[in-house]
Amino acid sequence: MNVLVIGSGGREHALGWRIARSPRVAKVFVAPGNGGTALEPELGNVAISDIAQLVAFAREHVGLTVVGPEAPLAAGVVDAFRAEGLRIFGPTRDAARLESSKDFAKAFMVRHGIPTAAYRTFTEATAAHAYVEERGAPIVVKADGLAAGKGVVVAATTAEAHAAIDVMLFGNHLAIQYNEAGARVVIEEHLAGEEASFIVMADGRNVLPLASSQDHKRLHDGDTGPNTGGMGAYSPAPVVTPAVHARIMREIILPAVQGMADDGIPYTGFLYAGVMIDAAGNPCTLEFNCRLGDPETQPIMMRLKSDLVDLLEHATGGTLDRTDAQWDRRAALGVVLAAAGYPESPRKGDPISGLSAGTDECKVFHAGTALVDGHAVTAGGRVLCVTAMGDTVRQAQRTAYAAVDAIHFDGMQYRKDIGSRALLPRRS
Repeated sequence: MNVLVIGSGGREHALGWRIARSPRVAKVFVAPGNGGTALEPELGNVAISDIAQLVAFAREHVGLTVVGPEAPLAAGVVDAFRAEGLRIFGPTRDAARLESSKDFAKAFMVRHGIPTAAYRTFTEATAAHAYVEERGAPIVVKADGLAAGKGVVVAATTAEAHAAIDVMLFGNHLAIQYNEAGARVVIEEHLAGEEASFIVMADGRNVLPLASSQDHKRLHDGDTGPNTGGMGAYSPAPVVTPAVHARIMREIILPAVQGMADDGIPYTGFLYAGVMIDAAGNPCTLEFNCRLGDPETQPIMMRLKSDLVDLLEHATGGTLDRTDAQWDRRAALGVVLAAAGYPESPRKGDPISGLSAGTDECKVFHAGTALVDGHAVTAGGRVLCVTAMGDTVRQAQRTAYAAVDAIHFDGMQYRKDIGSRALLPRRS
């Protein structure tokens, strides 16, 4: 069987790499792919992103398609494939509103009793500013639309919140893809605790949880600097104890999938719940994403031992209740290397040196790269994710950073503390 992965980032490189390890797969196509997927022996790039062209390509060449990023989901790629009777894993355009509209997601959670922060939605700046003055800081301001992971500001002061409101409603240098209602902001209470990424596969009725993970969203060490799409991640997440895992499934994931079905929008695809876990172990939903996280995918795919194609076929066939996922007992950790100027204005075209072919213990997944005369150069904000395995998070961390030390491109940015939260002492 040939498989198509839609997307061009590190998530798609990791998905394609794992899918290619299935003995049932002849070829994995990545559309449009990146420099790393072009160099991967079992993968092949397809330079198309138009939905109609993707449908035509899949009709002729592939038996299964997996959607990586959020933009084609919000544009209705799954609807278009299904209309042609093609097997594809991902949510429909209506279901993908759980990510593409923060207002839709918050109203959905309130309606179905899913724990989340108190909020209000605004289209008018004066009212939004008044609400911030009333509530004070810290407070969270979110753009109601897709913003590549950069549409959330956790404001420590009211001044930061006011500035975020003006940017999201007027400036839009974040390139937010607003919804039909136009520019809106969701302002919600700030939650204290430790954040984890809880990702599952859903087939409309049944749910299969993937390995837990945590990412680091801030640009600089110590969780300082601007929010990014993610500067690194590790799996498993120690904060997701068996008891917390059970509560997230019972109080967040299962009510979400059942709620979508009750609303007449059955959810199929990867479902990502960003969850804040307080000191008492109580989970509260920060957001839903309708795809695998990036960079969480990279360590999760490193740890997956099951045949991903088998899982995807169960997911697209409505039989996830008949399968399970097997995981490597070891930890995996990924460090993102970002371009000069990221996240505001990443520089492109810088040559990359020190890339190795990778080993069973360490793999360099490409994201924002392209090939020029056969050599990799920077072509996006987050350029690479160096991902390593280890018996412990600390060992995985050491292996990953040793590989990072060998890689260079001008202006390279990366955090030196990925995994630090997993190394902190914890209460039993």
